[in-house]
Amino acid sequence: MKQVIFKETGLPESVLLLEEVAIPEPRAHESLIRITARNINPSDIMFIQGRYGITAKLPSSAGFEAAGEIEKSEQYPKGTRVIFTAIGTWKEYICVPTAQLIPTPEGMSDDVACQAFVNPITAYGMLETSGLQKGQWLLITAGASAWGKLVIQMAKMRGIQVICTVRNGAQKQALLDIGATIVVDVQTENLGKIVRAAAETGVDAVFDAVGGEQGAKALACLKTGGSMLVFGLLSLEPIPLNSGLLIFKNLKIEGWWLTSWWEKLGQEGINKAINEVFTYLMTQEVHVDVQEKFALSEFKEAVIAYQKEGRTGKILIC
Repeated sequence: MKQVIFKETGLPESVLLLEEVAIPEPRAHESLIRITARNINPSDIMFIQGRYGITAKLPSSAGFEAAGEIEKSEQYPKGTRVIFTAIGTWKEYICVPTAQLIPTPEGMSDDVACQAFVNPITAYGMLETSGLQKGQWLLITAGASAWGKLVIQMAKMRGIQVICTVRNGAQKQALLDIGATIVVDVQTENLGKIVRAAAETGVDAVFDAVGGEQGAKALACLKTGGSMLVFGLLSLEPIPLNSGLLIFKNLKIEGWWLTSWWEKLGQEGINKAINEVFTYLMTQEVHVDVQEKFALSEFKEAVIAYQKEGRTGKILIC
């Protein structure tokens, strides 16, 4: 089988290699899956660069999320379509613990299935964690990202008012169309001024995917007693914290990671999250976008397409 690997961390276009290896054999608790689609997430790129919270055991394959079909399993018939996460999905076949597999809902395409877990469940989980109610204000950074669009759509369904940031004014209307209340181009507009005009005392919560100076500016937009959930670092820069803000406005900053949240849910909570999110996706109450699709052998072209500024949809490797 073919797989994309890296033997050292670094820029994906420099360190990724395509190699031919034997198809693995599943152990008793595992299923062998033929992977049919993968999407590229920011965590994939950071993992290759050695900047993610999980350290790669080199050599390693890339990718964390995919969809595929059962090839061998003691629990599922061959051909059963499944959704899963694993370390190293940029390969043709993979062995995954059977207990971690999620059957793909009938009628859900591979294009949707391969991106149905990480970003949608993260958006859902962060809204659940925040406790935001109808009429309250939420500020999110990276509004035009796949995650950002999902937060906007799910928040709209709950009656939450969303202000989101972008770095390209051309992205504004698309986000307003899916439910954003206000979209701020941080390259040309004053975030704090716009937030104060809309929510006089500040926003109730911030979800930050960027970090750095933009994260600091978002933090300053919180009302007294507000909270920030930090889950990304797209800027690759830490947030410069203003201690005075934290002290005198009684602010709360909390790190949020899907893996940690998921482990605390319990089976009932997991079933609830999957059922709600998959229902949104199947009924298209929540929509996901695809920009381009590439074959596994075209991984370099896929990475280049992923890194293009102004991209509006997911890059898939099929």
